[in-house]
Amino acid sequence: MAGHDITSASNERIKRLARLRDRRHRDAEGVFVVEGPRLVERALAAGLEPLEVYHDPDRVNASGLAAVSVAPEALDKASYRSRSEGLIAVFEQIPLEIDSLSFSSDGLYLMAEGLEKPGNLGAMLRTADAVGADGFIVIDSVVDVYNPNCLRSSTGAVFTVPLAVCSLTEAVAWLQGNEIRLVAASPGARAELWGTDLTGAVAILVGSEALGLSDEARSIADSLVKIPMAGPVDSLNSSVSLAVLAYEASRQRHS
Repeated sequence: MAGHDITSASNERIKRLARLRDRRHRDAEGVFVVEGPRLVERALAAGLEPLEVYHDPDRVNASGLAAVSVAPEALDKASYRSRSEGLIAVFEQIPLEIDSLSFSSDGLYLMAEGLEKPGNLGAMLRTADAVGADGFIVIDSVVDVYNPNCLRSSTGAVFTVPLAVCSLTEAVAWLQGNEIRLVAASPGARAELWGTDLTGAVAILVGSEALGLSDEARSIADSLVKIPMAGPVDSLNSSVSLAVLAYEASRQRHS
């Protein structure tokens, strides 16, 4: 273990990194933690500048970064997994206010209300990145964008997709102020998505798997659409539903 800047798992910097697994501590410091070479590379490629970098030089080459060398056992202690991938970086949190999103006259915005699972949000962000969405809006959700499982599930899309977190009221005010149509997915809708115009400035909204859309969200939507279901099951995973809708919007825009 000779040659490492940090050798002990009881080192105060390691203890702090471990505390940053908790949302309270992340929010208190205004930072988030990215683990593993692939995710850190994608954060850097997106233009994010790390505040701190910790690595195990036997596993990861962190040349070009002002990295602190950490013994494997100590770095494992700081990781949210049982064994680290050899690289942990700390970044400043990205502004998530709704007004930070840019308006486009033919913009496609994806929205999700009441999400409860970080993995679902991460999957939705991958879809947003894949279809080139102009923004993703997280509404009235308990999910933390900077949850390690969300970051990992997004495979880095959280760094590339313009993102906002807000209430339904704030989201609707922003949409209406920019004259963006709101199309919400609902199993009870009469219109099918195939026959719905999803071109121009439009926002597509899905609800949580457990509760679906709130009554308020249904009432303020400009239109409700459903995904046709051939079998007796009346719903899809929320991230799958959003992907189907997003790709239909993309198809219409490029056909």
